[in-house]
Amino acid sequence: MIAQLHELMAELPWLFVAVVGIIGACVGSFLNVCIYRIPKEESVVTPRSHCGCGQPIAWYDNIPVLSWFLLRGRARCCGRPFSFRYPAIELLTAALFVACWLVFPPTKALAGAVLCSIVICAHFIDHDHMIIPDVFTVGGAAAGLLLSLLLPALHGQFHDYFVIASTRSGLDAVLGLFVGSALVLWIALFAEAVLKKEAMGFGDVKYLGALGTFVGWKGAVFAMFGGAMLGCAWFVLAYGWKKITGKTALPAETPEGQPAELGLGVHIPFGPMLGLAALLYFFWAHNLVDAYFRDLQPLF
Repeated sequence: MIAQLHELMAELPWLFVAVVGIIGACVGSFLNVCIYRIPKEESVVTPRSHCGCGQPIAWYDNIPVLSWFLLRGRARCCGRPFSFRYPAIELLTAALFVACWLVFPPTKALAGAVLCSIVICAHFIDHDHMIIPDVFTVGGAAAGLLLSLLLPALHGQFHDYFVIASTRSGLDAVLGLFVGSALVLWIALFAEAVLKKEAMGFGDVKYLGALGTFVGWKGAVFAMFGGAMLGCAWFVLAYGWKKITGKTALPAETPEGQPAELGLGVHIPFGPMLGLAALLYFFWAHNLVDAYFRDLQPLF
């Protein structure tokens, strides 16, 4: 059966790419529900998808990506517009799923799809609400640990005996969890001592720990410092955009949690930068980062 599947994949590679893309778009549709409902502490299962006017959305108006374009961005029942972000998230999820399939072997691609789903949800929720719910931090860490044990290829562990590979992969995940969370925690405590105010939310601590279970301790270190660099760059661009256009491209709030104008001394979401840096490591930068740490080993 496996041999036949490999033959089919070799003969019709585009078919599997298309199937993965469709699955990704469908998952993206569900992620839209999660992004909207979880911060409100609503069920992601019931009630079924409905318009802002309260009318249920028919299945043929809920086809990922296509429905938005067919309806021209407006609800059939009442004509009210709905954001382009919905099909954008579906397309983004589909693209990342396809990238996982094309870059990694199937088992690691599966784990990568889970990582991408967590990052997408955490990204948009943190951007909208300045929080990262526990389902994506604590739950993400649990998922990462479980997948590391079941799919050792996630951490590049291969052995004739599955138990050995699984154990090594699980240890990599645990190390990533502790290094990632401890790194953010100590930086946050140091910054708080220097600035005399809270510098980073505890959600970021848990979130980087969760990411570490997928990308290991090296990926967690890269996500922390790479995320900081991305955050600085994005802050400068957003601040410049605000000055030029008067429009806010990045949410901000005071240390007390009140909305604030973008500027120095206010809180901005850091979770999106951590997630983006983690994906950058997962898909591409791991070769460079891992080689860098190998070169440092003789110094210790």
